[in-house]
Amino acid sequence: MAFLESIFGIINDLTWGWALIPILIVLGIFITALTGFVQLRYFKRMFRVLSSKNQSGDPNAISAREALLVSVGGRVGGGNIAGVAVAITLGGPGAVFWMWVVALLGMATSLVECSLAQLFKRREPNGDFRGGPARSIIHGLGQDYKWLAILYAVCLIASFAIGFNAFQGNTVAGAAQESLGVDRIWTGCLLTAIAGFIVFGGIHRIAKVADVVVPVMALAYLLIALIIILINITDLPGVIVTIVSSAFGLEEAVGGGMGAALAQGLRRGLFSNEAGLGSAPNVAATADVRHPISQGITQSFSVFIDTIIICSCTAFVILLGGVYVPGAENVDGVVLTQQSLVYHLGDWTQYFLTFIILLFAFSSIIYNYYLGENALTVMTEHPMALNALRVIVMGIVFLGAVAPGATSVFFFSDPMMGILALVNLIAIMMLLPTCLRIRD
Repeated sequence: MAFLESIFGIINDLTWGWALIPILIVLGIFITALTGFVQLRYFKRMFRVLSSKNQSGDPNAISAREALLVSVGGRVGGGNIAGVAVAITLGGPGAVFWMWVVALLGMATSLVECSLAQLFKRREPNGDFRGGPARSIIHGLGQDYKWLAILYAVCLIASFAIGFNAFQGNTVAGAAQESLGVDRIWTGCLLTAIAGFIVFGGIHRIAKVADVVVPVMALAYLLIALIIILINITDLPGVIVTIVSSAFGLEEAVGGGMGAALAQGLRRGLFSNEAGLGSAPNVAATADVRHPISQGITQSFSVFIDTIIICSCTAFVILLGGVYVPGAENVDGVVLTQQSLVYHLGDWTQYFLTFIILLFAFSSIIYNYYLGENALTVMTEHPMALNALRVIVMGIVFLGAVAPGATSVFFFSDPMMGILALVNLIAIMMLLPTCLRIRD
């Protein structure tokens, strides 16, 4: 086990430590420049493409809005609550500015990868669409690159469907035990049963659940954040000035100054919005829309919702409160956000945050499962294989919930995500000329 951990540790260092973040940033800048700031030019259309006029006309198809909400449900999670708090603590308020920057660049990258997923999607015998980076590689680059698609698929299953779902189950059960005193085994049983009911229903049931759960969790969290911002509206301009000045080292909040803010902001932003990592295109391909770019624009909006809106709300809640201590060590991000809410509105908000974390984690579980299912179909579409994956995911969620220490065996999740992200970036760069030709 120690040998395996060292191997995956090296992979993690080579991907997240050396290659991924610089490549993602440079690629985002390159795509933004090459497309003439497509994320700004198409910003108004991000709202318009959600209308029924953008649909193909099939009432049984997955709509652009449903695909958006499934992907938002996956992107929005612990990173928006705990990750932002850790970034601010370790990188200072300036980390928020660099999260904004990486989100704006990521909007262009997400538009390209999701448009390609739409372009190379294929219709299944039951009428549903499947697509994503693996199919973009096979149908866009040719059968000679199928090995690359299979590598991507294996990494996607290992990291999202298995590893990250164990952590999500752990997050849900831990939050319920800490705030409500509910034993982990009961939370695990309930979560596993609900997850099983949804994943055995396929993408349509997943989309219908996301259509209800995601707006509730996002709007509820945004409402509380908005109340806090309005209560402290006179302090908001000062906080924004602090964010910008700290980002450029003009006001050093933590050791490392601008460097710490830059590193934390970029890393946490990329982990949160997943732009360029190759996960969201799997969901984007399911939508039945009139033009591939339409869903690319919609998914670009998903990045905006995740980072510019929700992460910013968490940042303002923390920076407008009196709990935040710059440079604190061993910070628990969830606790910092929770204590900041309590500081503003009282003790009841810790239970509210637990409820929101439950919804965030649950939406991520069903999203992670679908990514695994879609990846598995690249290698086999045998019903027994799909049912086996569903049962395995249910077992993994239960294991993560009832045995928190067991999640340590999923140390391979981040390194595997690093590999699949590199594969996705290679595909984006090779297929970018094709994407530029399909612009409408």
